[in-house]
Amino acid sequence: MTPGAAADTASPKRVFANPPVLGEAAPPPIASLLKLPAPGPRPGSERLYDLTIKYVDSTLYNPSTGLGQPVHLRTYVGTDTSPDRPFIAPTIEAAPGDTVRVNLKNRLPADPDCFDAKIPTNTPHCFNGTNLHSHGLWVSPTGNSDNVLVKLLPGVDFQYEYNIPPDHPSGTFWYHPHLHGSTALQVSSGMAGALIVRGDRKPTETVNGDLDTLLVKPDGGALPEQLLVFQQIQYACTGADGKIKVDADGNVDWTCLPGEVGVIESYDQFGPGTWAASGRWTSINGVVLPEFRGPMAGQAERWRLVHAGVRETITVQFRKVSRDVGPLASLRLKASDSDRFVEETCGGAPVPYQIVASDGLTMAQAQTVTATTLQPGYRNDLLVVFPEPGRYCISEVATSAAGNVSEAASGREILGFVEVSGRPKDEAPVTDVTRALTEQLVAAAQKVYAGKVRDEVIAGLKDGLKLTRFVPHPTIEDSEVQSGEKLVFFINTYSNDPTTFEVGQDFDVVPDANGNLVPEGASPYDPTRIDRKLPLGGVQEWELRSYFVSHPFHIHVNPFQIVKILDPDGKDVSVAGAVDSSGQTTADPQYPGLKGVWKDTLWVKSLITSGLTNPPTGEYKIFIRTRYRRYIGEFVLHCHILDHEDQGMMQNISIVLPDGQGGTAHGHGHGPSHAAAKP
Repeated sequence: MTPGAAADTASPKRVFANPPVLGEAAPPPIASLLKLPAPGPRPGSERLYDLTIKYVDSTLYNPSTGLGQPVHLRTYVGTDTSPDRPFIAPTIEAAPGDTVRVNLKNRLPADPDCFDAKIPTNTPHCFNGTNLHSHGLWVSPTGNSDNVLVKLLPGVDFQYEYNIPPDHPSGTFWYHPHLHGSTALQVSSGMAGALIVRGDRKPTETVNGDLDTLLVKPDGGALPEQLLVFQQIQYACTGADGKIKVDADGNVDWTCLPGEVGVIESYDQFGPGTWAASGRWTSINGVVLPEFRGPMAGQAERWRLVHAGVRETITVQFRKVSRDVGPLASLRLKASDSDRFVEETCGGAPVPYQIVASDGLTMAQAQTVTATTLQPGYRNDLLVVFPEPGRYCISEVATSAAGNVSEAASGREILGFVEVSGRPKDEAPVTDVTRALTEQLVAAAQKVYAGKVRDEVIAGLKDGLKLTRFVPHPTIEDSEVQSGEKLVFFINTYSNDPTTFEVGQDFDVVPDANGNLVPEGASPYDPTRIDRKLPLGGVQEWELRSYFVSHPFHIHVNPFQIVKILDPDGKDVSVAGAVDSSGQTTADPQYPGLKGVWKDTLWVKSLITSGLTNPPTGEYKIFIRTRYRRYIGEFVLHCHILDHEDQGMMQNISIVLPDGQGGTAHGHGHGPSHAAAKP
């Protein structure tokens, strides 16, 4: 179908199914985990996938009409992609020791902007150029591995090769395009998918193991699991002239009339307030308002959550419905009425559940919550036990402005539904889901492990669901830290045109040429500049701040461990049980319990929404630690509000070999390579 052509507008089937899995359904048997940090030889397998990037014409369900809205969007076509749900990339599954190869073929139309040297680096452009980022994987950032500094132009084929090390943590990761200048536009088109690393390494007396080995049923099979890839496909419709419609003020007109086609072709479609104004719906695995079927009351399940959207905060809560809504296909609901719908329909008590992994990395202790916050780029693994059969809402909770990417308080959005079946007649009803989960995990540990390891795992589970024998990285102690780094995010609204998105390496503020206070040395992204040159084997403590609104910090290759998060009053709000209410009418739940947790993306919160003072007031001070192990080469850190990254909120990092005398060795290389591969 071409833009503007007639489309099948019948209500699409919305019964949930997980995204298709690439390659084998289950990884091959692999050897036991060897003691870190030196991996030994282990059997692995080659996993080869073909993905072609092209425009696809299809529909996205619109609950306000009950029809499919025709759209014309960039997406992946190839191995195990689905014509019924084209705007979600397939799930890649692998195991430690595997080599994952992705044959990426760019079949988008030629794009003259990719060759126009007059376009500034940080002005979004080259929308048909692309590449691929394996978000969260601990693999090489160079060559044809997780290299986001290459540009694949239309007509170019390129094979990515991810050599997943034998000691790589199992967990929930994801992949998406990462070409500077087009990242947000392509991700918002649905070009993102989950990447699951599965492990079968049991803990030993000296080495921790994979959480996967604990999450088993009495028959020895893996716990049932659900995978939820959240996306924000923020299309706007074209008018008769083929251009995106605008209103009288020159802003995007988000209405879509019959016969009009939705596209994502402009960065005017992103920015504060645009998601709410658009009336679009958060999709899950390429489906709007899916229904999950299969969970059984009282049975623990693993729910993997991936925030694969561009810029809106997502929260997740489960509540039993309090009124019958009838067949979901007949539901008519505008996004602006979603909060009222949740109030009237989702009246059951919130179901408590456990967060057991953050950004794919198992936590030392499960956190029992009734809602979890996902910022762009986040992943959380949950263990969920639904107490009784029936239909449940998957909905958001109200969020304060300071905890929201949109910089405004938000209401509740209905995200989907779960249909839970009944328990066998001979099983007692569940009255305490946390106790039921603990009992199931203890029974699994009794079956799976032996001796001292079994006793340690069970003792931890009974002591508040501690998972210390499954944490993939050892804690970074004070004695290891060799040096430090500072990072500050800043949006410079003082510049006349355009606003600049900047990263700095110092917290001092100084007046600019017009007397406005700005962070000293903060600047937009420069692809020819190495901003931080760090030695392989180094261990650092970073302090992160933001001097204008909040931003999710993401760094490639090496994960980090959270040391503390100080609110503007100096209180550590990362400790379990802390209440983060500084400058807010309601407490923000996203930081408490994060002390000691390993992540690769973290919300850098700020209450600063106007001009700076000297010293600044209203900033949070976040302290993290990281090790630079195994991999040298150039990669990036950036804000994971992807339109911020595309406009300059990014820096280049180079991990280099030490010279043996306290410095770094000098090679023959120079600066990151952004050369475009030509057809």
